[in-house]
Amino acid sequence: MNDNEFKIKLKLNVMAFVIATAGTLCFPQILNLQENTLGYTNSIFSIFIWVLCTYAVNWSLHTIDLEDKRGWAIAGILSFLFTTAMLFGVRLEAAGNVNFKDPSLWISLPVLTCLFTILVRKFWNFLGGVKDRKNSYAKHLQMPQTPERAAKHADILTFFFLLICWLPVFLAVYPGFFVYDAQDEWLQVASRTFTTHHPIVHVLMLGGIVCAVHKITDSYNLGIACYTVLQMMIVSGGFTYLLSFMRKRKVSKAVRIISLLYFALFPVIVMFTLCSAKDAIFTVALLLLLLSLLDMGSDRETFFASWTKMAFFVLSATAMMLFRKNGVYAFAVMALILLFYHKHYLKRIGLLLAAAFCSYFLITAGLTTVLHAEGGGKQEMLTVPIQQLARTYKFNREVFEPEDIAALHEILPEEALVLYNPKLSDPVKIRFRNNTFAENKSKYIRLWARIGLKKPLSYINAWLVNSYGFWYPDTVIDVYSGNTVFTFTYGDSSYFGYEVEEPGFRDSKIPWLDEVYRKLALEISQEKIPIYSMLYSPGGIFWCIAFVFAYVLYRKKYHLVIPYLMVLLVWLTVILGPTYLPRYVLIFWFGLPLFAAMLLEEV
Repeated sequence: MNDNEFKIKLKLNVMAFVIATAGTLCFPQILNLQENTLGYTNSIFSIFIWVLCTYAVNWSLHTIDLEDKRGWAIAGILSFLFTTAMLFGVRLEAAGNVNFKDPSLWISLPVLTCLFTILVRKFWNFLGGVKDRKNSYAKHLQMPQTPERAAKHADILTFFFLLICWLPVFLAVYPGFFVYDAQDEWLQVASRTFTTHHPIVHVLMLGGIVCAVHKITDSYNLGIACYTVLQMMIVSGGFTYLLSFMRKRKVSKAVRIISLLYFALFPVIVMFTLCSAKDAIFTVALLLLLLSLLDMGSDRETFFASWTKMAFFVLSATAMMLFRKNGVYAFAVMALILLFYHKHYLKRIGLLLAAAFCSYFLITAGLTTVLHAEGGGKQEMLTVPIQQLARTYKFNREVFEPEDIAALHEILPEEALVLYNPKLSDPVKIRFRNNTFAENKSKYIRLWARIGLKKPLSYINAWLVNSYGFWYPDTVIDVYSGNTVFTFTYGDSSYFGYEVEEPGFRDSKIPWLDEVYRKLALEISQEKIPIYSMLYSPGGIFWCIAFVFAYVLYRKKYHLVIPYLMVLLVWLTVILGPTYLPRYVLIFWFGLPLFAAMLLEEV
C-alpha cells in the first residue's frame, strides 16, 4: 500500500467513525421512546448500534464507487425523504404535531440522511452484484416454456385454490364484511335515491345484488353473501392473471409459489377480499393496469400491434376509474407521462387514452342521468383545507378576526368545528355547507389563504397528522378510536372495520376463526411482533416500494419505473384524503408479489 492509498483509507476510516458516531447520537430522534430517553442512552443497546453503524459505514465507503454522482444523488434524495418521514412521524405519533423550532430535528436530518445514503448505496451495489451473477447464470440455463394446455390447467387450479383457501374465513365471518359505506350504498338502491358521493357502478353492483337476492329469498344476509362470493371470484381472477403473467415472464417457480400462498393466506388480503367496500375491485383493476403498463413498456412494438393488449389496457384503466374517483386524478397525470414516454407511438397511445377517458365519462354521465343522481358535494376534495381551518380555529383562534369567524361559521358551524379530530376529517367535513361555499367560492378561498399566511405551521401540521399513517412505518392506526358503530366501539386499533352493517348481521359458522380476524382487525396484536408487524404497516410497505422504485430508476430500467409511478400517483391522491386507513392503499398488499418480482427478476 503506497502513501496515497494509505491516506485515502485513513480518511475513509475517519469519515466512517464520525458519521457512525453522529448517527448513533441522532438515532433516538427516529425512535418512538415516549420521552423515556434512558431506554436508549442508558443502555448497552446504543453500543451495539454504534458498533454496527461503524462497521457498516466503513465497509460501505471502502467498497462503493464514490465517483458515481447519479447513484449518490438518487440514494440521497430517497434517504432525505425517508429520514424526514421518520423524524416527523415519531413526533406526530407521540405529540400530534411537529415542533419545527426543535433544533434536534434539524441537526438529526442531515446526519441521518448521510448515514442512510451510504447504507442504501451499499445495498444497491449488493443487489446489482447478485442480479449480475444471476443473469450470467441464466444465459446458460433456459427455463422451459410451459405448454399452453398445462398453463391453462395451472390457471384454473390457481383460481379455485384461492377460493378454497378463503372459504373457511368466509364461513367464519359470514356473510362477509359489510362495512365502510355499505349501508349507504345499499340504501341508495333500496330507496331509488342516488348520489354521486360513491361510485355509481359499485353502488349498483352492491346494492343491486343485495336487493335482488333479498327480493327472491327474503334474506339480506344471503344477498350480502352473494356479493361477497362474486367479489372473491373477481379478486381470485385478478391474482390468477398476475401469477400467469409472472409465469410467462419466466419468474422463478419459488417466487410464484410464495406469491400464491401469500395471496391465499395473508390476513390483509383475505380481509379485504371478503369486504364489501369498493377498494378490492378498484385495486384489482389497478393491478391489471400495472401489468398492462409493464407490457407496454417492455415491448412497445408488440403491444401496439396487438388489439387484445390495447383493449385490455383500456378496460383495466376504465374499470379502475369507475371504482374510485381518485383513480381518475391519478390516471390523468399518468396519461401525460405515457404521452411523453411513448411519443414514437403518439397516435395510438393518444387513442387508447381517449378511449379510456371517454368510456369512463360516458358510463358515469349515462348512469348519473338515468338514475337522476345528485352531486356528492365538494367536501371530499376540500378535506385538507377543512382540516387546516378547523385545527387553526381550535388551537390558534386568536388569529381569526371577528369577520373571519363569521365567514368561517357560514361554511363550518361551531358545532362542526368543536368536533375536530386531527386524524379524521369526517366529523367536521360531513357538516360542511356545500351550497354556501358554492355561492361565493372566492370569499372562502381568500379566508383560507389569509389564515394560512398567519399560521403556516398549523396548516402543515394539520395535513401531516391527517396523513402520516401512509408514510410513517411505526404508526398505530387508531383513527376511529372511541367511535361506536353497530356492534362494537373502536379501541386501540382501527385497522379494519370488521363490521356487518344493517340490514345484515354476523352469523359465524366457525366462531374461533371469526375471533382471530376480530383481533387482527380491532386489536394491536400483530403490531407487537417485531419485523412481522411491518407487513401490516402502510408506511413500512410504502418505503419498501419507494426503495425499489429508486433502485430501478438507478438501474435505468425505465419500463419498470412507469408502473411504480402509477402507484405513487394513487398514493399522492390518498395523502390528501380524509384519513389514513389500509384500504386506501390496498395496492401495497395486492401488488407486493409483483413488486418483488420486478426487483428480483426485472419482469
